[in-house]
Amino acid sequence: MSVAHLINHHHDEMLYDAWVQVLEWMRQYAAEKGVRFEKESDFPDFIYRMERPYELPTTIMAASLSDEAGEPFLIASVSPRHAEMKRIELRVPGAMLHWHAHWEDGRGLVIGGKLPLDKVRLYQLADRAREAKGIRS
Repeated sequence: MSVAHLINHHHDEMLYDAWVQVLEWMRQYAAEKGVRFEKESDFPDFIYRMERPYELPTTIMAASLSDEAGEPFLIASVSPRHAEMKRIELRVPGAMLHWHAHWEDGRGLVIGGKLPLDKVRLYQLADRAREAKGIRS
């Protein structure tokens, strides 16, 4: 195995572990704010795995925070394993708001190469998305 392959594997592993953490923060946000956490899609690797082992830490590739009627106000997704430049994307459906987070060693998830994506920032983005969609607390 080449050094580049090992580095990419480490990077991917860290990104997908961070994705699991983002999903947990979304679940916590939903519980605290009285909104819904919903799985939007599974990884194609999981759906079509047949007899192959499944190696990612979650089956969820996309999830959303939605209002009481099930209308999403924030959708989060992560790149599939075959993507070259993997990232986590956060977007507000129907609005021009979207953010991309990448894994950086020593910094963790970083939005736009500058801002760390932690629980506090995710909550701020979710609150902003709710406001953009006109959803009251």
